[in-house]
Amino acid sequence: MKKEITFILNQEEVKAEVQPEWTLLYFLREVLGLTGTKEGCGYGECGACTVIVDGKAINSCLYPILEVEGKSVTTIEGIISRDGELHDLQKSFIEHGAVQCGFCTPGMIMSAKALIDEKEKPTVDEIRHTIAGNLCRCTGYVKIIDAIKSVVDRR
Repeated sequence: MKKEITFILNQEEVKAEVQPEWTLLYFLREVLGLTGTKEGCGYGECGACTVIVDGKAINSCLYPILEVEGKSVTTIEGIISRDGELHDLQKSFIEHGAVQCGFCTPGMIMSAKALIDEKEKPTVDEIRHTIAGNLCRCTGYVKIIDAIKSVVDRR
């Protein structure tokens, strides 16, 4: 039986009828067509599906859609400015070559964004800890950490 939910998605109000068994990831990708959030493992292990809910990075593959009621959700699509300019983290990932296949990139960026939104000057250890739940098979993490640190250093 469908239920109606209302929440903020990328600074826009969303009202929708959803199936209670849906995850936030399913709703974003399959219902809304926001495919920037990736499905990797489907078990909360890889971080490819990371989005921000009320300021906290979460695995959307595990997050029940009914839990977003009244909350604010930000996806990778929502961090680009209204005039289309990339977020500083996106620019830095490009500048530092922290993107190879790109599959993990949205989740990495969203985890990093939640961290730097919460803490203005996180340490390298805090950056490493934050992205520990985001798996990458291509870059070896050094360039990813460098890209995040670069944004922190510029603040």
